[in-house]
Amino acid sequence: MPRPPKKFVSTPFAYHEEIELRIDALTNLGAGVGRVDGWVVFVPFTLPGERVRARVFRNDKNCSNADLIEVMEASPERVVPRCELFGECGGCQYQHLDYASQLVWKARQVGELMQHMAGITFPVNPCLSSEQIWNYRSKITPHFEKARDGDLGPIGFLAFGRRSQLIDVPQCPIAMDAINAALPDIRAGLHARATSFKRGATILLRAAGNRVETDANATVCEHVGGLVMQFLAGDFFQNNPFILPAFTRHVAAQAAAGAARYLVDAYCGSGLFALSLAGHFEEVAGVEVSETSCEWARKNAKANGITNARFLTASAEAVFDEIRFPGLQTAVVIDPPRKGCTPEFLDQLIHFGPARIVYVSCDPATQIRDLKQLSAAGYALSDVQPFDLFPHTRHLESVMTLVRTGGSATLEA
Repeated sequence: MPRPPKKFVSTPFAYHEEIELRIDALTNLGAGVGRVDGWVVFVPFTLPGERVRARVFRNDKNCSNADLIEVMEASPERVVPRCELFGECGGCQYQHLDYASQLVWKARQVGELMQHMAGITFPVNPCLSSEQIWNYRSKITPHFEKARDGDLGPIGFLAFGRRSQLIDVPQCPIAMDAINAALPDIRAGLHARATSFKRGATILLRAAGNRVETDANATVCEHVGGLVMQFLAGDFFQNNPFILPAFTRHVAAQAAAGAARYLVDAYCGSGLFALSLAGHFEEVAGVEVSETSCEWARKNAKANGITNARFLTASAEAVFDEIRFPGLQTAVVIDPPRKGCTPEFLDQLIHFGPARIVYVSCDPATQIRDLKQLSAAGYALSDVQPFDLFPHTRHLESVMTLVRTGGSATLEA
């Protein structure tokens, strides 16, 4: 047996000890979880119901982690991954799980996170997906390292479970066809200029219109329903255009359900939600910390003939200072980055006191962390809707609608 790392904890399993176990569930990180004599073991690329043989590489305080060696009894939900790099590349976690089951597990994981993190039991709607579940990503960002001996090395993504090792990815089945068509020439050009790079770098490939843009500062255009949205190629914009019309319609329906007259889009970016929802409200205010993003939102409003939306640049400490809408007649949409909202933002939101909050999140764990503070302030869940913007990966978008009740949400004992 190989020598263990210096910090390896030797109980309950020896380093690289092989164990057999039954997988019971999937974690929200995409790994299978089972137990050996009651001890929790995580094994990536396994599925519930499977019996597997695994090799332990780490023991933590209350669980162990192991690599899959063999699937001894396969789940009927197991399918052949489309990508030959699945299991090596860290981009996808669920290509071995049939797609209908992916949706079931993603919805289940949102509900389980609410119970475990916030003590809240609430029905989660079935996870919704677009019809296109392959070749849907409109943006990818492969990486490469500094050339060695004139060789650029891999151009691709981080290897599964590694912090620095790259896997060469010549094609990606979840990237749009246009991106895959452009990749060979782009990769060849990078290799030809290998010695000109003084350090490693990240490449941008953004499919928009009839081209693939590699300049982060170039203006690109995306159509969402009847809207035409312009933004910089390197800026944030949802990367699955096929599901965006249904996604924005749902957010609009939830925000407008309480008959609010006004809308605040508190992380408005280039104006996607503010402009998609503007027809449901008398007035709309989009708020952003970035003046550049606000300027794009104003341009998009003008280009789409939307006259009841204004966009404000505000510091993180004063998001609602210039909002004059009465809270009880206002709905607020928030779509923060993966890290979720800051406590300071939530304090401002609660002080503003909107009638409804529609919280859009790409990380249900940080969303549910924030849900606890909102629940304690008298906001109760009225709808939880997962959307699978990222098929075959562990990622999803969770849309939670909260309504102001004046009391606290019901917690489990």
